[in-house]
Amino acid sequence: MRLATYNIEWFTSLFDHESRLLSDGEWSSRYKITRREQADALGLVFHALDADAVMVVEAPDASGKRNTVAALEDFAAHFGLRTRAATMGFMNDTQQEIALLYDPDVMTATHAPRAGTTQVPRFDGVYEIDLDIDATEDRVTFSKPPLELDVVTAAGFACHIIGAHLKSKAPHGARNPSHAMKLAIANRRKQLAQSIWLRARIDQHLAEGTPLIVMGDLNDGPGLDEFEGLFGRSSVEIVMNGAAGDLFDPHARQALTRRLGPAPTSARFWIRPEKRYLQAMLDYIMVTPDLKDRGASWRIWHPTDDPDCWGNAALRDALLTASDHFPVTVDLDI
Repeated sequence: MRLATYNIEWFTSLFDHESRLLSDGEWSSRYKITRREQADALGLVFHALDADAVMVVEAPDASGKRNTVAALEDFAAHFGLRTRAATMGFMNDTQQEIALLYDPDVMTATHAPRAGTTQVPRFDGVYEIDLDIDATEDRVTFSKPPLELDVVTAAGFACHIIGAHLKSKAPHGARNPSHAMKLAIANRRKQLAQSIWLRARIDQHLAEGTPLIVMGDLNDGPGLDEFEGLFGRSSVEIVMNGAAGDLFDPHARQALTRRLGPAPTSARFWIRPEKRYLQAMLDYIMVTPDLKDRGASWRIWHPTDDPDCWGNAALRDALLTASDHFPVTVDLDI
């Protein structure tokens, strides 16, 4: 079985207010790319992935009359995808939902939020933690609550999947560089608190022996920015390693052990002031050891780093047109 995580930039802009796909010559929200070009590129990428399930990060908006599930299923129908059923969890107000698009012939996927406790609340609740060691607990919420799913394959294998999109807000409203740095540090503290909250949920599943997959965009990684030196650990390290046991993702492990030299990347962003692209490893699929032992094989569908993607000009161009992130997949014998 192949599982994928895919952050699709401005996916929501490809749908009208009735959640129908807009495949036309108008501009998409991606720079100098039309809606038809982005939609067709996505259709090609999804067919190439041939995944049994795709965790769609930045899925279409669910506010007002808009419906994430309807939009994704309309997209799947338009391109004849076998991943034609969709499910999502708690809505958010960022126009970037988290949803799973999957093949109903090979699995069932049900939103299954874990009941909250005082120590580990539900993901749509409030987490209390002292962020700045002032003996006062801060109240932290998820801007994008993680998606918790109970999954059962056609072969009868049951596991739990958590789809996540951790994000540190930009320092909007900063009055000067010093204020911007203060806001940035505060926002990063909140992101790390979300990582600790997510890790606490992971520890619950590991203590119960649940086969677990955590996938999505953690928007952070070892050595990615100057804040790691300030806080000591990245979100990736917090999510992956904990008291109840470790999760495994080879790309995360490689990044952790290789501070200098080449490292895997899953996204690229245009840095306007520097007139260059920044590449980063942001998208992960972390699994418990029992799943790793089921023939787990990971792949980043990078248009220039993956030889098969590079050798297929149509796929290479589609990956660059579809999003600023590239899909990550894992193949498992389940």
